[in-house]
Amino acid sequence: MFERDRTDIDEPIEFDFFDESPTVEAVREESKPRARRRMPTRPPGGGPNAPLLRLGLLIAGGIVLAVGLILWVNACQGARTGPYQSYMTDVEAVAGDSAQIGRDLNALIFSSGIQLEDLQNQLEGLREAQGQVVRRAEDLDAPGPLREQQESLVEAMLLRQSGLSGLAAGFSGISDAEAAGRVGTDLARQSMRLVASDILYEDFFRARAQEVMDRQGVTGVAVPESTFVSNLELASAESWELVVERLLRPPAEGGLRGNSIAGVRVLPEGTQLSPSEDNTVIASQDLALEVSVENSGESQETQVVVTLTVQQSPEPLRQEQTIQSINPGDTKTVTFREFGVPQFAARTIVKVTVEPVQGETNTNNNTAEYVVFFTISD
Repeated sequence: MFERDRTDIDEPIEFDFFDESPTVEAVREESKPRARRRMPTRPPGGGPNAPLLRLGLLIAGGIVLAVGLILWVNACQGARTGPYQSYMTDVEAVAGDSAQIGRDLNALIFSSGIQLEDLQNQLEGLREAQGQVVRRAEDLDAPGPLREQQESLVEAMLLRQSGLSGLAAGFSGISDAEAAGRVGTDLARQSMRLVASDILYEDFFRARAQEVMDRQGVTGVAVPESTFVSNLELASAESWELVVERLLRPPAEGGLRGNSIAGVRVLPEGTQLSPSEDNTVIASQDLALEVSVENSGESQETQVVVTLTVQQSPEPLRQEQTIQSINPGDTKTVTFREFGVPQFAARTIVKVTVEPVQGETNTNNNTAEYVVFFTISD
């Protein structure tokens, strides 16, 4: 048998490739998954200003919602209010024209020096004017809940027309002064319709219309006023009798005529000025002088002019007012306010005068003077 040469066997064998191979630890180290590099992250919510941004968006959204709600409420309110506002605007025109007719009637009855025939003609014109007001009132289109009040409005206007018709008929039947008592009673009965029209308008139209609108949630709509009789003496038979006598009798045949100054009070204190002693008056913002005028004659007097004069330099203070009518023996007052700034701590003369009426013979009591020192309160 052949023998292998053993020379090479005894030499050591070097395995160089093991030195180049990684160690087990190195392999394990490399086999571990590498930690991924984290990228910088943004703070939650998008940055440091994000809370403010969100708050701003919430506020803006709330504002938009509130504005929308307000607009919606206003739209609903406008839809509810519109018909009532339109109706009351029409009522104001009708009621205002009727109230003006009442003022014209009052001025006509108490006109100074008017003749019976002129009064009759003008009274007929007022009656026709009120008839036109009635027709306009009947044509008004009231909202459904105010239909009952609309009927009361028309009834009030009709009462005024009826009262004017009755007055016109009553004056047309006057023949002589001896019939004044009977005619005065008839005229008072007719004028009561005018007074009743004011009550009907105020209680059954104005007050109840406001109640209905309150229940309906209607706000900002006013129910207009309308007063026809401003002088309640027109509801008195005695006053009408005096009116008729004044119209039928000339001033010379009316007995004693005239008015007098009955006194002057300082308001708000209520003290009476003395015509024989010095008077101290506190000039406050509420200062007023109340002048009392008495009909010292035997006839009804109308359009009585009263003048207040504070005599001071360089310019006196002067104010004038008119009393519509005063019956014999009656006393009426006029109040003077805001008549100017008086001089302080100086002797001042306050003079009040009632102008003489036609046929007045005694004018000594038509004027009164008072010594006054105006002061300022402490």
